[in-house]
Amino acid sequence: MEHVSRSYGWAAHAGVAICVVFAASFIGNAATMPNIPTWYAEIQKPWFTPPNWLFGPVWTLLFTGLIVAFYRILRLDPQTPERGRAIIIFVVQITFNALWSIAFFGMRSPGLGLVVIVFLWSSIVANMIAFRRLDRLSFWAFPPYLAWVTFAGALNLAIYLIN
Repeated sequence: MEHVSRSYGWAAHAGVAICVVFAASFIGNAATMPNIPTWYAEIQKPWFTPPNWLFGPVWTLLFTGLIVAFYRILRLDPQTPERGRAIIIFVVQITFNALWSIAFFGMRSPGLGLVVIVFLWSSIVANMIAFRRLDRLSFWAFPPYLAWVTFAGALNLAIYLIN
């Protein structure tokens, strides 16, 4: 049963959701962007590597969905069972998202990126389960995100193997 919290305004919940996801995006971009024209351009990539221009729009759509999903969970009554746990899981998975960019691009380590992406993938699955129990609409932000991270994991593995 969904109970919407009345203790805080919608703007506060929206602000938190936006700030958390933007923080991960900002950290990820800070680690990624300087390495695209240098290190990433120089390494060998598999045939199924998408063009660089595709990553920005895809991540924008995925992060927008995550903001909406997280906002909907934040709006639930704070007394809602498992709400706090779902919030923690979300923060953990979005942290792993940023850490992957740091590991793969920032540290230029496809091997470490593989380790982080396993934790990211697992935390996305946990997030899907937690959000589905609380708000089915929020759940639907995660299948495309999981699919993209699965693809990113395959790309990461291929880069690791051929470099």
